[in-house]
Order: sequence, then structure tokens, then C-alpha cells
Amino acid sequence: MNFLKTIGTLNLFMLAICAIIIIVAEYLFLRGDQLHAIFIGLWAPTLLGIVIFIKQIYNGRK
Repeated sequence: MNFLKTIGTLNLFMLAICAIIIIVAEYLFLRGDQLHAIFIGLWAPTLLGIVIFIKQIYNGRK
């Protein structure tokens, strides 16, 4: 439970979503649909970048 408080619920949720996106991209790539796999695979770093950007703005206002 201390781990959940340290990371935060929203951060854990975003990491889980990114992991699911990566798994789906891998599945599509191995199935032979490379273009869609690359497109979906780029969502994970984009989401992580947005979360980092929002955290930077939030921490700057404190």
C-alpha cells in the first residue's frame, strides 16, 4: 500500500494504459500489420510526455 501512495493512483493507471498500448502494438506487429502497430506504439510515449508536461506545470504553480 505504501508503494501505491508513493507512485500515486493516476500515475499507476497511466503506466498500466501505456503497457496495454505496447502489448497491443506488439500483437499487431507480430500479426503482420506493421503500419498500424507503429502508429499505436507511438501513443505510449506521447501519453507519458503529456503526463510529464502536466506534472511540470502543476509543480511550477506550487
